[in-house]
Amino acid sequence: MNSKANPDIKAFFDPETWTFTYVVFAGKGSACIVIDSVLDYDPKSGRTTTKSADKVIDFISAEQLQLAWILETHAHADHLTAAPYLQSKLGGKIVIGNHITNVQNVFKGVFNLDARFAIDGSQFDHLLQDGESLTFGSLSLKALYVPGHTPACMAYEIGSALFVGDTLFMPDVGTARCDFPGGDAKTLYQSIQKILAYPQETRLYMCHDYPPNERPVENCTTVGDEKQANIHIHNGITEEQFVKMRTQRDATLGMPNLILPSIQVNIRAGHFPEPEDNGISYLKIPLNAL
Repeated sequence: MNSKANPDIKAFFDPETWTFTYVVFAGKGSACIVIDSVLDYDPKSGRTTTKSADKVIDFISAEQLQLAWILETHAHADHLTAAPYLQSKLGGKIVIGNHITNVQNVFKGVFNLDARFAIDGSQFDHLLQDGESLTFGSLSLKALYVPGHTPACMAYEIGSALFVGDTLFMPDVGTARCDFPGGDAKTLYQSIQKILAYPQETRLYMCHDYPPNERPVENCTTVGDEKQANIHIHNGITEEQFVKMRTQRDATLGMPNLILPSIQVNIRAGHFPEPEDNGISYLKIPLNAL
């Protein structure tokens, strides 16, 4: 595990998208990072608001933190990122894994985006490679490449904590779907094995929770608990068994409610498409394509 000090972690939960945003820091007045922020979006009106992001900003300001990095674990299909808004208010650099270029290439075709849309990741301030480290104050994070849900997923190791994105969920929820473009169940199985190879006591922080049986929402479990009790990939589940289960299950799932706006915004690092001649930005809806 990372030899740097263990972090303080503040979680924010968005009930509309079941998403956790994290502020990671080392006490009042320290440098901090934000992982997986949320921009509120009303699909009926096409309007965005910043209520969720403002809660994060208020906390960072109250704790007198300095925002160094704004990280995405992947290009989310279920919520829009608030990264540019956070950057405009607090500074910091917007970061994602370097395989985002693969995702951009795929969805440039899906949405028939014009030549102005770059597929080199240049919309982001920094592209992380597998094993690369970033420092913020007395803390550092290490990037762990965990594709499968998407071809660009990253987990972030900070001290004895691992922020796993959508790769794993709480033990009673299971694992991420793999049927989005570039997803692959065999690859996800192998990525999860990387996570489960960490020490038993390693804390795993979820990007989402979808609690069954009316249990309270939870955002953290451990490697040991996942290995013992994850309903999809506990000890003894083979790669073949997992791939069969995941493939059959994914075939029954509908698309996320916000996949069309989310992907178009998130592959642009949270920036909206260029405004048209009336000053308004527009998103595209491909018919019968997904």
